[in-house]
Amino acid sequence: MRKFAIIGLSNFGFYICKHLAQHDFEVMALDNDEAKIEKVKHFVSKAIIMDATDKDALESLGITDFDVVIVSLGDRIDASVLVTLYLKELGVQEIIAKATTEDHGKILDRIGATTVVFPEREVAFRLARSLENINVLDAIPLSPGVSILEFGPPGSFLGKSLKELDLRNQYGVQIVVIKELVPENLVIVPHPDHKIKDSDILVGIGKDEDFQKLLGAE
Repeated sequence: MRKFAIIGLSNFGFYICKHLAQHDFEVMALDNDEAKIEKVKHFVSKAIIMDATDKDALESLGITDFDVVIVSLGDRIDASVLVTLYLKELGVQEIIAKATTEDHGKILDRIGATTVVFPEREVAFRLARSLENINVLDAIPLSPGVSILEFGPPGSFLGKSLKELDLRNQYGVQIVVIKELVPENLVIVPHPDHKIKDSDILVGIGKDEDFQKLLGAE
């Protein structure tokens, strides 16, 4: 099972710790704030008060023994950059770093972060998409202008098969998963003959502009 180290217990870091621990992963939490460590020490494997910008201290903890190290230092941009650089120099294989701005993200990427995440931006994007259209339940941006969308079917889809709807040719959207609520079932790569029910939830991938056309086609 993969081992995770979380450096920085901002809200993002705290909830990552909690989620991973609930799924029985080995999690080590690091922060220089004793109060934050107190909040997580009861559910993580290790909770250590330390300044992660101390490269020697990181090395002494055996940080390279962890499969994934997540850097979540809030608005402390200088600290997150320094810690990410040290992790790279120490040989950590997978570094996930939280960024607060585009420039911050570019720096993290260039100095060795395997993945750069923008939690606030992604939450805002998902909320905005769901507010744009009541059918949209969730949205995950893949790249600028391209997303995975989870949405309820427009009324015009009901009773029709995926083959009849021909969404890929008509709108440039590919349906990759259908969540059937009645009966509860997950259909991965659904068959073209699958008929859409009002209890289905569709998960598709495509350009944002194409989803706008599709969801406006009531």
